[in-house]
Amino acid sequence: MKKFFSAIAIAALLFCCACTPSEGDPSENAGAKDEVSLTLWTYPVGGWGSVSSVAPYLTAFRREHPEIHISAKAVDYTDGDREIENAIGSDSAPDLVFEGPERLVAGWGARGLMADLNDLWKEPAAQTIYENVASACRNGSGDYYIYPLCMTTHCMAINRDIFEAADAWKYIDDPEERTWTTENFVKAVGAIREYYRANGIEDDVAVVYCGGQGGDQGTRALVNNLCGGTFTNAEHTAYTVDSPENIEALQLLRDTEGIRFASEMVGSDEISQFCNGKLAMAFCWNVSAEIQQTVNNPDLSFDIFPMTYPTAEGEPSLQGGIWGFGIFDNGDEKRIAAAKEFIRFINGEKYVGAVTTSSYLPVRKTDRDPYENDALMAEYNKFSRYLGDFYQITPGWAEARTAWWNLLQKVGRGEDIASAIANFPAASADGS
Repeated sequence: MKKFFSAIAIAALLFCCACTPSEGDPSENAGAKDEVSLTLWTYPVGGWGSVSSVAPYLTAFRREHPEIHISAKAVDYTDGDREIENAIGSDSAPDLVFEGPERLVAGWGARGLMADLNDLWKEPAAQTIYENVASACRNGSGDYYIYPLCMTTHCMAINRDIFEAADAWKYIDDPEERTWTTENFVKAVGAIREYYRANGIEDDVAVVYCGGQGGDQGTRALVNNLCGGTFTNAEHTAYTVDSPENIEALQLLRDTEGIRFASEMVGSDEISQFCNGKLAMAFCWNVSAEIQQTVNNPDLSFDIFPMTYPTAEGEPSLQGGIWGFGIFDNGDEKRIAAAKEFIRFINGEKYVGAVTTSSYLPVRKTDRDPYENDALMAEYNKFSRYLGDFYQITPGWAEARTAWWNLLQKVGRGEDIASAIANFPAASADGS
């Protein structure tokens, strides 16, 4: 059983389940006339993926702004993009969306669908946002299309019990820093594979899931770190997936017995199998995954040990996640102004609570640590030092994500890797 828990974050998730949606306090708003009605759609970012968790913030906001009514809708990563595209097509796009720069900046922002938030970024609170986060929130022209709330550093995780039983724990180079080499990663997979054989276990040691784009940050980071490759250039103008380093890494994964390319799985499937003891490691992981699995799977019977991805040399470069609010430009300045008031509200007195609802880390320096004395968050905060380039704002990002999991499927089918990867799309100038 995991030996420590995130009390604050778990309480936040449990609170979400106990709440019921609310449109405001009728006793305080009786007789008040709604002058502006807005819609807020949220992707599943911790507790922000639940309407019940968002409801208390909407109620508190309505008390301060009785003239603004906001209704919330939760969407997922399976159908959410399609739902929003359908809404765009019918001129009913949501006013506010809670998601990341890859959609709000590189996606809808690049298509001219988002209202710029430049004025919010000139206000005092924005000056405390970390620069590496701020740079991911603006396009090449310097316009901001997202106001961030929280962030995380994605990582992988291993089943420590299995590693110790298989005598593979010795291949973790630095347990304190959570690092290991590519060579020792391969040795660990081999040791676990032999342990499985000796005990009649037919499980995979690990899978490269590629049934869709869900959790693809894990497979990108795995491949890029193994042999020193990158996904894009530093200027975010071209994709570098077809580099010799990435080809070498894909070949290594395909040749390593115990690792299977799983075209029937996405990241959430891998997490489920890992937490059920069917996989010795998970490439799709972060602190929110551990919190949710602890809440949803109280019978978890092994010690989850979060790790960086293995590297041939040097420090690992981990993929980051940034989430915040964007505003669709629906042609109504009054609605846009009202939506900005909600963003100001959440990032004001509600900031700390809003961050802990996400189960992620704050994007700005603050006098108050939202997770003070929280052992689990402190453990995962170690990975922040390895945060790499946020390249998801490269033009053509949506096309590149689809091309990535399709490429992994081709590799898994045994196609020639150099030939398969040569057709990876270039960055499009218009971001489409």
